[in-house]
Amino acid sequence: MSEMNPYEEFLDGRPLETILAATPNTLAEYLEILGSKREKQPAPGKWTAAEIVCHLADCEIVFGFRLRQTLAEDNPTVQPFDQDKWAWAERYSQLSSAVALETFSALRKWNLQLIHSALPAAAGRAVTHPERGTMTFQTIVETMAGHDLNHMRQLRRIAELPA
Repeated sequence: MSEMNPYEEFLDGRPLETILAATPNTLAEYLEILGSKREKQPAPGKWTAAEIVCHLADCEIVFGFRLRQTLAEDNPTVQPFDQDKWAWAERYSQLSSAVALETFSALRKWNLQLIHSALPAAAGRAVTHPERGTMTFQTIVETMAGHDLNHMRQLRRIAELPA
């Protein structure tokens, strides 16, 4: 596993933009399959399916900002964030998974347009992550795809679907 992309192990060889474009529809399918079980905690201390979708919406905001900062500035330093603090207390459990999915889907569509217009020319643009070191625009895109696949795997397990 790369320190720059902690989700590299989840990448499955498909083009990154294919993975990123498929996630909103896959999320919608899983939420539909789960129905009312989307609010059920799979294990103590683990997020529900609905909370995972809220997390993905928050992450899409962060990834979008990082992508834009990398394009707009020379070798910017991005801000890390604590996912548990962003989910603070019961916040995610009080949010609608449908609204989270809508938000994620809209942000993903917007970010995909940016990625499509920026690559391959901007792939090597440098960015520094305080915990991971120097990375590139491409590494952010790879991290997004691996992060998606990690959470899709979690949702498949919650929904008891085959891998």
